Amino acid sequence: MSGFTGFPLAGLDFYEDLEADNSKTFWNAHKAVYDESVRAPMVALTALLEPDFGTAKIFRPYRDVRFSKDKLPYKTAQGAVVGTAPGTGWYVQIGAAGLYVGGGFYSGTPAQIAQYRATVDDDVRGRELEAILAKLRKKGFAIGGDTLKTKPKGYEADHPRIELLRHKSITCRKEFGAPDWLPTARAATEVRKTWESMRPFIDWLTAVVAPTG
Repeated sequence: MSGFTGFPLAGLDFYEDLEADNSKTFWNAHKAVYDESVRAPMVALTALLEPDFGTAKIFRPYRDVRFSKDKLPYKTAQGAVVGTAPGTGWYVQIGAAGLYVGGGFYSGTPAQIAQYRATVDDDVRGRELEAILAKLRKKGFAIGGDTLKTKPKGYEADHPRIELLRHKSITCRKEFGAPDWLPTARAATEVRKTWESMRPFIDWLTAVVAPTG
């Protein structure tokens, strides 16, 4: 594929069928659909966005089942991430439910999480993040991530940003489903616009959790 022309609906149908029959037999019989309607559009999309956001990693379709009780062999969505720091960056995914666009701080070392919390604790930088997230919510983003049920060690329960301090990871996302423009070139415009809206959030996180020295 020389250019991005959208995500064919055949790709969504492929994942719906894969969820019903996650087997090597099904995969082998329909791999051409995956290659043409899922992987090729994702490669073309990330190549188109690369000059503005960076090189993407496109995830393998195969699950690592070595240490999992769930032995189903194939992932039921195709994701790609543009990393800006370890465990941090922009994300895009296509699956049976349609298009998912997001990003944030997905995973990190204890040192990164501690640095994130120390920055949230700072009155200036912490309020910056609050303002960024408020704007994202107004634009229709959902804020998520793994959180502690109680306060993190070293912080008071009545801290003005205790909810942000509880985060071990923090993300924002929009779930678009399957709008009329999904199988058209406009899909790239929508992903680009969504990522650009998230840029202050990604920049804030990158500055905080990126290795120094």
